Amino acid sequence: MRICSLAVRGAGAAVVLAVVLPAGAVQAHDNGSVRATVTPASTAPGATVEVSVTGCGGTTGTAGSGAFEGDAELTGRDGDKYTLNGSARIKHGVSGTYDVTVTCDGHPHQGVGTVRVERHDPEPVSPVRAGGGGTARLATVAEADAEANEAGPGTRHAVIGLILAGVAAVAVAFRSVRRRRSE
Repeated sequence: MRICSLAVRGAGAAVVLAVVLPAGAVQAHDNGSVRATVTPASTAPGATVEVSVTGCGGTTGTAGSGAFEGDAELTGRDGDKYTLNGSARIKHGVSGTYDVTVTCDGHPHQGVGTVRVERHDPEPVSPVRAGGGGTARLATVAEADAEANEAGPGTRHAVIGLILAGVAAVAVAFRSVRRRRSE
C-alpha cells in the first residue's frame, strides 16, 4: 500500500512539474529583460517615432503597436549588450496610449514599452490679436441683428444730433452776419 501511494505522489509531482516548468519558460520570454523605448514618448498622428530596444539577443527584430502603420524593423549589434533601433510612423486617426510588442529571439515580448498618441485640435487655442482674419468664427445673422439693435442710435442719440446741428447752424449764421457788417 505504501508503494502505491508513493507512486501516486510521484506521478502527481511529475504532472505538476510538466505543467509549471513550460509555463515558467513562456513567462520568462514574455516578462524578460526586454525593454522598448519610443522617442518621442508622446506624439501626434502621422509623426515618425524612433524605437530602441534593449535585452534582445541577436541583431534583428521587429516592434509593433496598434498605433504604428506597420512593424518597425529593428537592427543593430548584439541586442543583449547594445540597443536595436528602428523607426515607425504613427497611424492617422488614432489617439490614446498603446503597448509596444517586440519580437526577437523568435519570441514575442508583449507590453515592453508604450507610446502615447495625442490628437491636436485643428483650431487655434489662443490666436494672435491681428485683426481676426480667418481665425475668427463667423457670426450668425441673428447675433449681428441683436448687436445692431443694442448698439444702434436711439432717441437720445437723435436728440443730441439735432442739438449739435442747431448749434452749427447758429454759428454759421452768426459768422455770415459778422462778415456782412464788416464790409
